[in-house]
Amino acid sequence: MRIEQKLEAMGLVLPEAATYKPSVEGPPIPVLVRGNVAYVSGCSARNADGTSYACKGSVPSEVSPEDAHEAAKLAALTILSELKRAIGDLDRISAWLNVIGFVNCDPGFGRTSYVISGFSDFIIDLFGPEIGTHARSTPGAASLAGNAAVIITATVELDGHA
Repeated sequence: MRIEQKLEAMGLVLPEAATYKPSVEGPPIPVLVRGNVAYVSGCSARNADGTSYACKGSVPSEVSPEDAHEAAKLAALTILSELKRAIGDLDRISAWLNVIGFVNCDPGFGRTSYVISGFSDFIIDLFGPEIGTHARSTPGAASLAGNAAVIITATVELDGHA
C-alpha cells in the first residue's frame, strides 16, 4: 500500500506548508536533496492548515511527556509534508537513515527517548521496519525555536526515481 494511502486509512492528513516571515536569519530550507539523500531541517508539529501546533514549552513542567510524545508523532507528519513537497512522492523513500529529536525540557528530565519514540514508532509503523528503522539521538535542550516542545530533523535515502 502506498504511504499516502496508509496515511488516509489512518485518518491523517499532511499539514499545509508553513508560512514564514522574512527574518535576518535568512529563508528556511525545509529539505535539501543531494543525490539520493534528503536532509530535512528541524520541524515541529503543525496543524493541518500549516499553523503551529499548540504544544509549547518545557517538558515536564509546562508540557506533559505524553503530550510531547504526541507532538513528536505530529512532527513526523510535518516532515512527511516537507518531503512530499521536495521529492513529489513519499514512496521514493527507501530508508530512514538518521533522526535527531530535540526535546525542550527541564534540567534533569531523563525521558527524552520516550518523547521522541512518538516519532520513531509512527515512522516504523507507517513504512515498516525495513525502511522505517533509523539511527536516533534524543538530546534535551534548554529551549527550542518558537518554544516548541519537540523539534525533529531527519536524513532519508531516496530510490532515485524522480
